Amino acid sequence: MAMSGKVIRVMVVDDSAVARSYLISGLSAKPNIQIAGFAVDAADALQKVGELRPDVITMDVEMPGTGGIELIRKLLPAYRVPVILVSSLNLRVFDALDAGAVDFVRKPDGTQSKEEFINTLAQKIVVSAYAKVRPGRPARAARAEVTAEPTAPLGPRPILDGAVIGLGASTGGTEATLEVLRRLPSDIPPMVIVQHMPPGFTKMYAERLDRICAMEVREAVDGDELHRGLALVAPADFQCRVVRSGNRYRVACKPGEKVSGHRPSVDVLFRSMAENVKGPMAGIIMTGMGRDGADGLLSMRKAGAYTIGQDKESSVVYGMPMVAFDIGAVQIQASCENIAGVLLRRLREL
Repeated sequence: MAMSGKVIRVMVVDDSAVARSYLISGLSAKPNIQIAGFAVDAADALQKVGELRPDVITMDVEMPGTGGIELIRKLLPAYRVPVILVSSLNLRVFDALDAGAVDFVRKPDGTQSKEEFINTLAQKIVVSAYAKVRPGRPARAARAEVTAEPTAPLGPRPILDGAVIGLGASTGGTEATLEVLRRLPSDIPPMVIVQHMPPGFTKMYAERLDRICAMEVREAVDGDELHRGLALVAPADFQCRVVRSGNRYRVACKPGEKVSGHRPSVDVLFRSMAENVKGPMAGIIMTGMGRDGADGLLSMRKAGAYTIGQDKESSVVYGMPMVAFDIGAVQIQASCENIAGVLLRRLREL
């Protein structure tokens, strides 16, 4: 997925003149990005997009009148253009991802320099230029908060008490991971999830999953003990590992260097499972650019884990799962809608 010198045409949608100017000047300085134009609100964006034909749109979530979420729902059926959200710490970003946005960045809030923000946004623009765009469901109300699908419990089977499941994802992963978790029962073996996400959003994401899914889901805290019916989301800016504690397992969430370009890193999680989990384990690698998690998943497979990779057709970005498949880390590929069923069949066979 190298850029091959391609220049990506970007349309900036923001009601703030200051924000537009900042985004346009910052992105224009990147050699592989060209500003196709801008829009000041939803109506302006809908009028201009057909003429400008951008490769990627950056969009503020909160705008007067028709907001970003409503704009995405109107835009994507006609124009399959990747949308990156530029958002403050706001739960509505997940509604916008549900509506069909590909990715998001957090607005500068004093913890990150403006240069870092522009660099992060530029990187996401490059990735999103290759993303598969899928319009979301018609409305949140019709989706009924995507409630968990009724799934038969696995039951009191001792072998599953010592099992651990790891899941890693990046671009497109928030909704893909949801599609997996909402199809799993309340007594699933413990899960540890790494989703590449800015600080602050991992807690909100875990709370959203907890509302929707049958199992308990929360942001991991250093020292949390794993048990059936619990899924932990690795906190942003910490490396998350599974460690053995007697006959039990805990998570260690510690500061550390980026690994495979990320903190948390899927590779770090998967390698810790390969080293420390002695019972049954499964690793799932999902949509995302790059190769984070591929080598770790191979380590898990060599250690006896059952490994699943998301297939190309259902991946927003078929990067991480593709590399994992190519190096022999993946035993079976499945769509994000079918991964839960594949996993449950395996667990019921143990």
